[in-house]
Amino acid sequence: MLITIENVLTAGELASIHEILARSAWVDGFLTSGPQAAKVQRNQELPEGTETISELRRQVMAALQRNALLFAAAFPARFYPPIFNRYGGTANFFGDHVDNAVRPLPDGSGYVRRDVSATLFLTEPSEYDGGELVIEDIYGIHAVKGQAGSMVVYPSSSIHRVEPVTRGFRTSCVVWLQSMVRDAGQRRLLFDIDMALVQLRQQVGDIESVVHLTGTYHNLLRRWAET
Repeated sequence: MLITIENVLTAGELASIHEILARSAWVDGFLTSGPQAAKVQRNQELPEGTETISELRRQVMAALQRNALLFAAAFPARFYPPIFNRYGGTANFFGDHVDNAVRPLPDGSGYVRRDVSATLFLTEPSEYDGGELVIEDIYGIHAVKGQAGSMVVYPSSSIHRVEPVTRGFRTSCVVWLQSMVRDAGQRRLLFDIDMALVQLRQQVGDIESVVHLTGTYHNLLRRWAET
């Protein structure tokens, strides 16, 4: 399932993040990539262990944890700490790849299974040319170029790439999460039921059939969730 969530970050949060990014030092993204990605990755990232990446992560995680739509779509159990990257100049693309299934946490405390990937856009589309996030799934190929503060969420098993940035710089935040519901098809069914329930409550209220359908939703989640 691929969805876009608008206004994950407020205007004030975006301004604060850009102020922090302006005083941050970038390194070659090649240093943090896996074996497959290293062959096709040409971008820059913020390095681990710096004060600025810690500040940025605190702000982004606060925004993600309050977002009800992200929970409905992904059922986060664990997050990999957000990564910040930049595309432009000679470091301007990321070729076709699939995210590794598991990734060790930066602090050495264990691993996160990457079920769901998310790109949080930090730059307005008018500020750069190219740079589309292209995602392939069973429904076809989707090119996404989101507004600053919006986020696209998709299965980590998808083949995806970032097209070359030919003008300006594209800055974004990448987040991976381990879902309580491992199966992507089950997550899609739960999301569809949840969104239908929201509409039904608005249209008819909590009538008996809506209450029963809500119970079915939670019973499915109870059956499928791993916590």
